[in-house]
Amino acid sequence: MLFNSYVFMFGFLPIVFIIFSFLKKSNSSYICYWLVLASCVFYLWWEPKLLTLLLASILINYYLGIIINKQSVIFFKKITLAAGILINLFVIGYFKYANFFITNLNVLSDSNFNEINIILPLAISFFTFQQIAYLIDTFNGKTINSNLLEYSLFITFFPQLIAGPIVYHNELVPQFRNFLKSSSYVNFSIGITIFAIGLFKKVVLADSMAIYSNAVFLSAEQGITLTFFEAWGGALAYTFELYFDFSGYTDMAIGLARIFGIILPINFYSPYKASSIIVFWKRWHITLSRFLKEYLYFKLGGDKFGNLRKYLNILIVMAIGGLWHGASWNFIFWGLFHGVLIIINHLSIVFFNFLKISKYIKAMPFKALSILLTFFLIVVSWVIFRAENIHIALEIIRSMFSFDRIILPDSMMQRLNFLETYLLSKGVTVGSPFYNGIADWRDGLLIFGLSFFTIWVLPNTSQIFNHDHLSTNMPKFHQKEFIINVNWKPNLTWALVTAIYLVIGLVMISSTNNFIYFQF
Repeated sequence: MLFNSYVFMFGFLPIVFIIFSFLKKSNSSYICYWLVLASCVFYLWWEPKLLTLLLASILINYYLGIIINKQSVIFFKKITLAAGILINLFVIGYFKYANFFITNLNVLSDSNFNEINIILPLAISFFTFQQIAYLIDTFNGKTINSNLLEYSLFITFFPQLIAGPIVYHNELVPQFRNFLKSSSYVNFSIGITIFAIGLFKKVVLADSMAIYSNAVFLSAEQGITLTFFEAWGGALAYTFELYFDFSGYTDMAIGLARIFGIILPINFYSPYKASSIIVFWKRWHITLSRFLKEYLYFKLGGDKFGNLRKYLNILIVMAIGGLWHGASWNFIFWGLFHGVLIIINHLSIVFFNFLKISKYIKAMPFKALSILLTFFLIVVSWVIFRAENIHIALEIIRSMFSFDRIILPDSMMQRLNFLETYLLSKGVTVGSPFYNGIADWRDGLLIFGLSFFTIWVLPNTSQIFNHDHLSTNMPKFHQKEFIINVNWKPNLTWALVTAIYLVIGLVMISSTNNFIYFQF
């Protein structure tokens, strides 16, 4: 059941919310029972057989948490924690990476082991990480006492079950105990508006970009040599598609949770406005970055043992972060690519500090160049992320930097007739339109222009709703980094805006367009 589906918005959600509103007159336990049941139905809709795995995982981790909490001997606490982490890693390793291991073993050893027929459980990456964090937090005394019902809702809560944000136990459970105290009117107003913005991002912006990106990457998979503009068009299209798809999903998740009075952590904060790769990872998929930093990077020693160890830890964390996204060498290389960029970023900071020119680098002209350079590197990295394999990724990147493959549509060359002689002398040719004839080049420029405007000029969702209306994990970035200032208020204007977003979203829903991060 997709958030962007009619059965969800006209069937599941209204029923869940109406009964939730009725139960608010009783007590929080009844609400928790109802939301756990609803969340299980939501998960059942995808694959009924796999609900057993989810419930078994919940029971095992909950009782492991109890053992860790009650155990007074530190050695046995550590043993229990290690066992819990290994169990979770085994589950995700078997379902998500077993065939990846078999394939690579066959290649390396020239063997012929058969792949296992495995159905990948939806959301396994998210609920596994969430429960590993729970066990570690319990060991460190950071969780609060909760019963099985509250813990079950912590894991299954349907707005964030499938693709995050990745939440911690002490972020949600206290909120489950305050259902009766929260204002239904305020929560619904904020929640439905955030949901509408996310729906618009997904079905209008992301799905429109998918037409372009899918055509280009499919052509590359078929062995077609891409032109310069086709390669860049596909790379940019996927860059925007992924952003609008995942940030749209996250907005919808945060909005849905808020409708029920639950505040989820912020997961995106204008990542394409980042002036460096380090800042990008503070803005992109914030809850995943937070998890990797707190539960992996720091556990490996962080920067406590010198720069060489620090850089090695960065590479390990980013490689694992890449592998978390999927069982493919593409994701590992994508993670390592970002790891190398982060290391270069750290070295450049040291270099600029040594030259005592850091304050000049922060000046607006240099900052603008830094943002453009960072965005350029991110676009290249997404090609590695999206391509079917490394060979295809390299072919697309080669086309992106092959100036002898520049082909302009005849209609564009006519507009550039004053440069025609010069362009032709430089090897530019006139030929087929962009994107293999899917759309006129002017349509492509228009939709790319709207995407740039939305991402770089308009405020993000967090800025629209301000700190007071959202989570306490608001990133510490400059709040006025956008040109157009828009602030949400509970008034008629915003009610009309929300209605328009919802109507446009409902009209443009396609039953075939899943969320990209559902595959992870």
